[in-house]
Amino acid sequence: MLVRTLALVALCLAVLPAHADEAQIRKVIEAKTGGARIESIKPAPLLGLYEVVIRTQDGPQIVYTDAQATGIILGSIYDVKQDRNLTDERMNKLLAVKFNSLPLQDAVKIRRGSGRRVLVMFSDPYCPACQKFEQELAQVGDITIYVFMYPVIHPELARQSKAIWCSPDRAKAWLDLALRGKRPTADADCANPIEKNLILGHRLGVNSTPTLFLADGERVRGGLSSAHLAATLDAVYRELKAGK
Repeated sequence: MLVRTLALVALCLAVLPAHADEAQIRKVIEAKTGGARIESIKPAPLLGLYEVVIRTQDGPQIVYTDAQATGIILGSIYDVKQDRNLTDERMNKLLAVKFNSLPLQDAVKIRRGSGRRVLVMFSDPYCPACQKFEQELAQVGDITIYVFMYPVIHPELARQSKAIWCSPDRAKAWLDLALRGKRPTADADCANPIEKNLILGHRLGVNSTPTLFLADGERVRGGLSSAHLAATLDAVYRELKAGK
């Protein structure tokens, strides 16, 4: 796959004119995607290619093409020198949300230390990747975490998430299950936001767990190491503080 992608890139670079023919790009890509709406066309991080953002029923997607749309590239642009997936970074920005619009009252709130660094997380306590991330998250201090319980891996166990919400100490009940595998003992029949969380997650295009939202609204799909997460949260905290 990598060889094919590199070959297509080389072909595109060899035939590029100076400027993109946006009308041609729209015509070709709309035809190849069944009429999907094109939201933007702009130069891509890799010289000679153009990024095309299309809107599908599953949310925005990125494809790449040359100036005349003689080829379409599906995949990621990876910056080898900086060890960064530039396509993923761009997608995270496209999928960003207005943080203040999130219904935080429907999330389990966990606070450690000063709580100055803020994180929203859509998580399923029975998701192996979520359980692994909880181990990393436990090492990060001075943080406020809003957990939207999102039981999509094992929906038949959604009652456990409801029981967490019905527990006297929701934060402890969540950590007991997600971090320690200890099931909640509370009754699961109280009013709870689990169904609303599922609707919210679907509307936001949350299709994997854990999915994180930083305080600036940017999305991070999948867990991070504790060191990487702490550094990321610090950077966002500084940026938001400087912007005030």
